[in-house]
Amino acid sequence: MDFICSTGIGYLCGAMARFTPHSCQACTMHQHSFFSRLKEEELTDLEKNKTCSFAKKGQVIFAESGTPRGLFCIGRGKIKLSATGLDGKEQILRLANTGDIIGYRSLLSNDRYHCTATALEDVEYCYIEKECFLHFVHSNPDFCSAVFQKISADLRNAEELIVSMSQKNVRERMAEALLFLKATYGLESDGTTLNIQLSRTELADYVGTSTESAIRILSEFNHDKLICLSGKKIKLLNEEKLTRTANLQL
Repeated sequence: MDFICSTGIGYLCGAMARFTPHSCQACTMHQHSFFSRLKEEELTDLEKNKTCSFAKKGQVIFAESGTPRGLFCIGRGKIKLSATGLDGKEQILRLANTGDIIGYRSLLSNDRYHCTATALEDVEYCYIEKECFLHFVHSNPDFCSAVFQKISADLRNAEELIVSMSQKNVRERMAEALLFLKATYGLESDGTTLNIQLSRTELADYVGTSTESAIRILSEFNHDKLICLSGKKIKLLNEEKLTRTANLQL
């Protein structure tokens, strides 16, 4: 597995890999993040303290136990955040999408990364240096408040995942996971196919079960016409029944 160095300056097989930097003022993604609370002069300062890079599918952007020196704003693509258990099995903790910001929790807590960020497809991202980010946190109350709101939202999502993992059976968790993937990544142009392709092992790692169980449950869903399987592609055929299977409110 190839790695992107934890400082965010992307190296692919020894060669520096960057794409043309996006203007922070013109970037539509920052309007949906805590960076939208920055003033114009602060956005200009942000431009001077960021590096725009890309990662190929399967490459690690930052690794578990690594030392954070900045945070990452996803300009395009999908990323999984996963941790390795004592048994060596991977558990996917979160799936990130275009516009998401990752790596900031460890930065704020002055802690090592508790998970590994891996590109699920070719990804473009901007890396913002630690000192620049912390300067905004300390000097801009609106920005600081937005960061805390983001932390609170992520904590709520983590708590919901814990409840789901502890109280729901595997079949319920798989149905909920498929609906979550739709809510996070949307559908392809046909209006039914999930706009993300995960391997059966990755789905199992997210749901918290074995690959064999994930394959069996997906086959059952396919047989019951809740979904339609075509390789890694999954079509959602009956979202109402999936919602009931997930034990969620309609």
